[in-house]
Amino acid sequence: MKAVSDFKGKDVLVLGLAKSGTAAALLLHELGARVTVNDQKPLEENEAARSLEKAGCRVICGEHPSSLIQEGLSCVVKNPGIRYDNPLIEKALRLGIPVITEVELAYRVSEAPIVGITGSNGKTTTTTLVHEMLQNGTKHPLIAGNIGKVSCEVAKNAGPENVMVTELSSFQLMGVEAFKPQVAVLLNIIDAHLDYHGNREAYAEAKARLFKNTDENSVLVYNFDDPLVRRLAERAEGIKMPFSVREQLNTGASLSEDGYLTVNGEAVIHKDEMSLPGEHNIENALAAALTASVYDVNRKDMASVLMSFTGVKHRLQFVKNLNGRAVYNNSKATNIPATITALKAFDKPIVLIAGGLDRGNEFDDLLPWLKNVHSVVTYGETAEKVARVAREAGAEVISVQTLDEAVPEAYRLTNEGDILLLSPACASWDQFKTFEERGDRFIEAVEKLGS
Repeated sequence: MKAVSDFKGKDVLVLGLAKSGTAAALLLHELGARVTVNDQKPLEENEAARSLEKAGCRVICGEHPSSLIQEGLSCVVKNPGIRYDNPLIEKALRLGIPVITEVELAYRVSEAPIVGITGSNGKTTTTTLVHEMLQNGTKHPLIAGNIGKVSCEVAKNAGPENVMVTELSSFQLMGVEAFKPQVAVLLNIIDAHLDYHGNREAYAEAKARLFKNTDENSVLVYNFDDPLVRRLAERAEGIKMPFSVREQLNTGASLSEDGYLTVNGEAVIHKDEMSLPGEHNIENALAAALTASVYDVNRKDMASVLMSFTGVKHRLQFVKNLNGRAVYNNSKATNIPATITALKAFDKPIVLIAGGLDRGNEFDDLLPWLKNVHSVVTYGETAEKVARVAREAGAEVISVQTLDEAVPEAYRLTNEGDILLLSPACASWDQFKTFEERGDRFIEAVEKLGS
């Protein structure tokens, strides 16, 4: 960890705990800051706050008093999920007090170069692919960021022999100042999180903060096929390394006319040899291979990862081959576009399990993408809504109450060579606390089929 004096003897407010806030408070305390921690959850219910109090931090829980923001405060480190219209954040900005996220802290203390990866879709898969590929490169990779390992916690133990492969959300990037990745990867931009950012332009500008401090020595890996991404990347400083599935690129990465993923004109792997299906995963693979090439990973090692990688859990994750049926867990598909992406990934017949929390929307947007789906099992609050669209598409439909009931019914409808796919197109909260819990239950139910 770098010897950083930026915070020594200074007053810092950490707003919101969870994993990132707790890690940030501990790091700031270690750096000599006078840390105040503020969290909504009452102290008696807040184990993290109590541990920080024991460590020497000032802790205020159960309310957010305006008096926490005052002249002399060095900065506010906020939980990424806290919006900028929060009264404390608005007051801090009015007073000219910097508001950062823990990713900024990670950059300031890390001795390791950082690969920063963002985009509306594919961040977790691409981050994981890069991490796997770099196992065979010139530096030992550490995985961090929005993927579940708090960046500033990883950065404390990162040395120059490492490289931090860091997944970044737009929420995190809104709170960076000096942050400068050695390699900046921008995958795509679609309309997302508009309730947080206000509009598409503001969301895109948040993503573009990945390039805020890049210079002529920085590497920019970006999606040439996305006009907005291309425009943001081309206005930034750095060595431009585009990837494309539409255009043939001599410099960068692309999909050749005969189906090979290429990096700087050299073939890595044929798309049909990849373990993950779908054009979106070809894009992820191109971005990952191009990033890995910066660290001298050879084409053979890139291909080995792309042939063996089974996917990130709950994100079009290959579960198993069950009596000639390929089973996939896509519980992360909590909305219709995510399920459409999954359906587009397969050209084999599909039996689809879908349903979940009813948010009041209909599912007609699925209709054009159900052509390969011969059967649909629906469950949960939206069972009948999804069933209506499936029937209109000509699929056989069975509706049940629970996911546990849906799995054996779906398997019964499969034929050898089919895909059995959980891709709910709905949030999980009608029956599960999280999409992860839903995906785990699906996997358990699938395992019972083979027992």
